[in-house]
Amino acid sequence: MAPWQVISLSHVLDPATTSVFPGDPAPELTEIATLAEHGYLLRRLTIGEHSGTHWGAPAHFDPHGCSADELDPDDLLRPAVKIDVRAAAAADPDYAVTVADLHDWEERRGPIPPGAAVIAWTGWESRWGTHEFANLDDAGAMHQPGFSIEAVRWLLDTGRLHRQGALGTDTFGPDIGIDADYTVSKLLYREHRISLECLSGLAALPESGAWVLAGGLITAGGTGSPATVFGLMPPKTRR
Repeated sequence: MAPWQVISLSHVLDPATTSVFPGDPAPELTEIATLAEHGYLLRRLTIGEHSGTHWGAPAHFDPHGCSADELDPDDLLRPAVKIDVRAAAAADPDYAVTVADLHDWEERRGPIPPGAAVIAWTGWESRWGTHEFANLDDAGAMHQPGFSIEAVRWLLDTGRLHRQGALGTDTFGPDIGIDADYTVSKLLYREHRISLECLSGLAALPESGAWVLAGGLITAGGTGSPATVFGLMPPKTRR
């Protein structure tokens, strides 16, 4: 028996159902070899670096930040902290995780471990593949929950998000949708930290005690990668 229980935290990459950030290229799968003609099946995948379930590297926003090929392997393996804000996000699509939410989590679960992947469970994954995922208003503004600037500064200032920390979410990114300046992302990427975005299956991830592992493509100068993200749960965290 494996020492870890492994769960998937990724959406299936299907061009017909994948939600795409407005303006990003839609993924495409093109058949270029067939079993009947070539003896093997092969398809070409065309996709943006930040499509589907994916992670972002500091170079995505910081001109001096490290790129995908400059990350350390263990940057992609982080202890997981899940913050359940589904009720608040359902009531307010612009909800931002607060310092009080983080304090409440710590009162119940203990200190957030340094270098953790702090994941906001907003419930947004249920909208995947529909127009309600981007949730654009008539003026084209996006309405998605995320992290507040104050909460991220608190995580940084207290060392919870030290050099190798991460923010995760089941939305397009850690910023609230209406923040066109991506303030939270820019704070996160100032150092050797990543984001985990468009996560799925968060109901199976415990609030604490698990780890997350992100696979993907390590491209030269890459700003991130579509990814298969796994939740790894030691036996004591299994439910």
